[in-house]
Amino acid sequence: MRVLGITGGSGNGKTTLIVALLPALRAAGLSVSTIKHAHHGFDIDRPGKDSFRHREAGASEVLVATAERWALLHENDGAEPSLRALLARLAPVDLVLVEGYKREACAKLEVHRPAVGKPAQWPDDPSILAVASDVGLPHCDRTVLPLGQPAAVAAWLLAVLQTLAVVG
Repeated sequence: MRVLGITGGSGNGKTTLIVALLPALRAAGLSVSTIKHAHHGFDIDRPGKDSFRHREAGASEVLVATAERWALLHENDGAEPSLRALLARLAPVDLVLVEGYKREACAKLEVHRPAVGKPAQWPDDPSILAVASDVGLPHCDRTVLPLGQPAAVAAWLLAVLQTLAVVG
């Protein structure tokens, strides 16, 4: 699987860009999965549901399945899993887009909107291949892509896809 991190400060539009890229990448014939890093706890389960009760009772993993989808709930021991460990759990696909995990050593596309007020990451991160922005970035030494044109960002990604590292 090839991996591309989508990085940038909170509020810059990482999720919006990923959601816009997915249909274009699928239309190009790619199978794509995503990994989303959360900085705070979350739970997709609800108190009172059988799966919640299984976890509360001590199950290390609970797999919930229907005809439409399945989800594996895995309890961590307080240590956050590495990106590599999470990638190993995914079914093989052509591309994995990773939102977050900005400190991981994988190729990245930064989403940067200066008006949001967060500092750019590209000056200090050599793994950032390009920056998608809503304004020109004359001092940027990376490829600058138009954030408001997801088709152009997808075209760039398809052009560099074969240069991305294969994981797994």
